[in-house]
Amino acid sequence: MLTRRYAVLGLSLSLSACGKGEPDAPKPPERGSLGWAIAGDWRLDRRRDRYRHPLQTLLFWGLNGDMTVLEVLPGIGWYTSILAPFLAANGGKLIAASFDPQAPSQAQREVLAAWEARFRRDVARYGEIERTIVARGRALAPAGSVDLAIVANTVNTMMVEGVAERVFADIYAALKPGGALGVEQHRAASSRLQSPNADTGYVTEAYVRLLAQEVGFEFVAASDVNANPRDTRSHPFGVWTLPPTLRTSPLGQPPDPDFDTSPFEVIGESDRMTLKFRKPLP
Repeated sequence: MLTRRYAVLGLSLSLSACGKGEPDAPKPPERGSLGWAIAGDWRLDRRRDRYRHPLQTLLFWGLNGDMTVLEVLPGIGWYTSILAPFLAANGGKLIAASFDPQAPSQAQREVLAAWEARFRRDVARYGEIERTIVARGRALAPAGSVDLAIVANTVNTMMVEGVAERVFADIYAALKPGGALGVEQHRAASSRLQSPNADTGYVTEAYVRLLAQEVGFEFVAASDVNANPRDTRSHPFGVWTLPPTLRTSPLGQPPDPDFDTSPFEVIGESDRMTLKFRKPLP
C-alpha cells in the first residue's frame, strides 16, 4: 500500500499498489487541521468557497496553526469562522481589529454586533479571540507581536474612511520582523485611475502595492487564485451588484423588485487580487 499524506491540510489519500490502483475514499480531515476548520459546519456561507478559495489563499499567505494572526476589519466573520477554530486548536492566537462599538455609523455597529454575537459567546469552539479597535492612536496589536496580518476585501472600506495609509502603517507596527501581510481585494482594471474613495469597491493592484510599500513592506508574491475573468467591473451599483450582495438599487434606496440580477449571478463574485507582503528583517 502506497500512501500519500497531506499533513498540513489534514487530508489522507491511500492508493493501492496492486489491482486497479483506485484510490480509497478520502478520510475526513483530521481534527485541528486547516482542512477540518474549512470543512466545519460552523462556517459562514461555505457556498462562497468556490469564489474565495480559502484553503489555497490561506496557504499562499503562509498560515500556520501556532501563529498569532491579526484580522483587520473582519466584517461579520467569514474568515474568522475558519481562523478562530484552527488557531484555537493549535495553540495559536487570533486578534480581530474591528470597528469601534461607539462608532457613529449604525451600519458599522450592526456589523460589529453580528460578529460579537457569533464569536464571543462560543469560546469552546472559537477560543478566546482578542478584539481591538481600528482607530487613530489605538494599536491594532502589541508592537512586533503578530506573525500574519490579513486584510480581506476591506481596503476599499479604509479608503472610504480616509484611513488606509494609517491602518497599513499600524499593521506594519504590529507585525514581527519577517511577518507577513496577506491582502485579498476587489481588483480594478489596471488601466483605471484610482478614485480616492474607491466608490465602486474596486481598487487597483498598483495602489494596494503602493500603500504597502510606502509604509515599509516588501512585496513577496501575487496569486490569481481568486481571479474572475468574467467580471467586467462595469456594474450599476459597483461591486455590490454582484454576489453575494446582489444590490438592486443605489445605496440607501429601497430594493428594486424589477432589477434583473441574473446576469450578475452568472458572473459570480468579483475579480480579486491576492497579494503577500513581508515586513523586512532588521
